[in-house]
Amino acid sequence: MTLIRFEDVGHFYKAGKPVIQHLNLSVEEGEFVVLIGPSGCGKTTILKMMNGLIQPTSGRIFVKEKEIREWDSIELKRKMGYVIQQIGLFPHMSIEKNIVYSLDIQKAPASVKRVRALELINLVGLDESYLAKYPKELSGGQKQRVGIARALAADPEIILMDEPLDAVDQITRKVLQDEILRLYQTLHKTVVMVTHDIEEAIKLGTRIVVLRDGEIMQAGGRDEIVFRSKAGFVTDFMGNKGFLSYLNITEIGNYVTIPANELQENPLQENPLQKSPLQEPVQLCVRSDEKLIVGIRMCLEYGVTRVCVQDEKGDKIGQFELSSLSKLAF
Repeated sequence: MTLIRFEDVGHFYKAGKPVIQHLNLSVEEGEFVVLIGPSGCGKTTILKMMNGLIQPTSGRIFVKEKEIREWDSIELKRKMGYVIQQIGLFPHMSIEKNIVYSLDIQKAPASVKRVRALELINLVGLDESYLAKYPKELSGGQKQRVGIARALAADPEIILMDEPLDAVDQITRKVLQDEILRLYQTLHKTVVMVTHDIEEAIKLGTRIVVLRDGEIMQAGGRDEIVFRSKAGFVTDFMGNKGFLSYLNITEIGNYVTIPANELQENPLQENPLQKSPLQEPVQLCVRSDEKLIVGIRMCLEYGVTRVCVQDEKGDKIGQFELSSLSKLAF
């Protein structure tokens, strides 16, 4: 089901060039769409148009097949949770009250709000004690978790995220990326996220939309964007970071070349870097849920072209060959 659809949408400010021009974009139910591109390409404007904060200058936007101008603004916003970079927690309210703020507006009973607050604080990886705290008592990462919980409070169908992790350090960012991915896989919400981080886009997005000057340069899955880019700009923008990010997030089990029933016992392979005669030959194996980069690193470290791949029980399911990487581009 198409939840959001842009038809030839343009947006112009009073002066200067158009921010958005001839935009055609659909967001399907259950997708995690990531909007990425250089600063000023219109990512945040598109997100704000999705929930009616900005009206298009031209073209039409539909939410659940109903033109956005026909929606009651409050009802529309209830269908969309919004997470922003600045988090925007109310400093004078406890964390519990911040989380259930949208339910306060809906005049939900106190018992309902309490249950929802307890549910969400645990869902985002914080314990019950945080509900009594105030924003000034939390770290940046903790505030961001609360911001996500608040966006989920009214159980919206769509979650909009505008560079939600930009203000946290790199280690916290990676942890929160994992949390967002876990929540997406658990709750089965539709997510549209704006980011300028290429690795983040490849890690989280089921579909990546690359923008420049308010136009879509290319949209597709991570394989298509990284290895089959249609425009020179996309290739230049993604660059080596896109390729390395792909290797860092893709499980090696997706590139097993010989199934277990055809796999012959590989001879033990010696480590050519180890000169000691006491060194025993080693069998090179990697778990199927490890990332591609792990298998590549192992091959380079031991000077071999392939390693066996095991399941979580340690049973061999096939092998990974360096030559299989050439298939990524096709």
